[in-house]
Amino acid sequence: MQRYVMDNNKNTNAQDFLVRDQVIQVLKNRFHTYGYKQVRTQAFESYDMYSNIIGTINKDEMIKVIDSYGKVLVLRPDVTIPLTRTTALNKAISSKNQRLFYVLDVFRQSTEQIDQKESTQAGIECFGENSPEIDSEVIMMATHTLKDLDFNNFKIEIGHAGFFKELLELTNLNNHEIEILQSLIQSKNLAEIEPFLSSLSIEENIKKAIETIPMMYGNPRQVIEQAKSIILNDSMQKILQNLIDVYDILQDCNVDHAVLYNLGLINNMNYYSGIIFQGFVDTIGKPVLMGGRYDRLGEQFGKPTPAIGFAFEVDYLIHALNQEGSTDKQDTFVDVTIIYDKEKQKEALLAAYELRDTGYQVLIDRAEEKLNTVTSTFRVQFSNVQHSILIQNKKQEFKHSAELFSIIRKEDV
Repeated sequence: MQRYVMDNNKNTNAQDFLVRDQVIQVLKNRFHTYGYKQVRTQAFESYDMYSNIIGTINKDEMIKVIDSYGKVLVLRPDVTIPLTRTTALNKAISSKNQRLFYVLDVFRQSTEQIDQKESTQAGIECFGENSPEIDSEVIMMATHTLKDLDFNNFKIEIGHAGFFKELLELTNLNNHEIEILQSLIQSKNLAEIEPFLSSLSIEENIKKAIETIPMMYGNPRQVIEQAKSIILNDSMQKILQNLIDVYDILQDCNVDHAVLYNLGLINNMNYYSGIIFQGFVDTIGKPVLMGGRYDRLGEQFGKPTPAIGFAFEVDYLIHALNQEGSTDKQDTFVDVTIIYDKEKQKEALLAAYELRDTGYQVLIDRAEEKLNTVTSTFRVQFSNVQHSILIQNKKQEFKHSAELFSIIRKEDV
């Protein structure tokens, strides 16, 4: 895997960028191994595209601008919606098994984080199929990526958007009452859920089912058994079976140890229709990734398209790695370091040029102490006495650059 390294000076912009760049490269490499191709969307989008879509970003959180023609635009607040629109409207694109990934900045303003209006998201979108196999593979990819980043303790919480929605369909609650109930369930505020429900006109069996939802958290098998007791119709039974099927596959993938079920999980993006999930690591309390299935979003662009995706919050990942000390490395790593005596300057500089020309990362200096904090695979010395290369603490001598290149190529196979 790609390693992320940095020196002791954590405040330099170059070092911050180095860590970010290497984390993003890890994410991109893993997405690529699952067959995803990188895409991008426009930084400025039509305000109408977001405002007309049901269950999208809160309009107050969008950062709006007016172009020279008087048209209202927004800085990209979300990537899923424009990718879904492109897939739905572009007849040249087959929506069957479209696997796309992105690394893009999104822009939102919220009362919770007044000074934070920009964040980097790295995510995937899989269009064209709705099956437990695809759901499981996407969740497995999320766990695979967290392992790549060397997080030892992480959990993926899995829920289902349809379970709670099915219960709401059996009530006559208005939007305001639903928002309050969602907030209470999301915060697992058991003390206030019961009196709130008692104040509403809801059948007793439905009320009991809703009260139970926040407690359905933890071991997937136990949650599944709990959920069986509140099934009220065929749709809820199908949803439960979907959760059972997904967990069976995750067990076969040997990632079930990292999975919890949480039927009280509610995502603020109301376009989710099926499996939803979020990922946590030990060092920070916010989810570092969020995602789910949104099969009905394409309908709003005139083309129903099954789809599932997730996005990592890159800034949260970097913060978590910093908290764990995973980025706290004293050494900079390069492929080759070259130290030379003044009389061998020309030969050393030409060797460095040719190595760089073939793709190696090279640092070169006459002063050995300047390169003592640099870790390299090959440590080369052009000396008046003898030329040598150090590889895994074993020194070999060479007479000229051609022999040096031969040794490096042979060892680098």
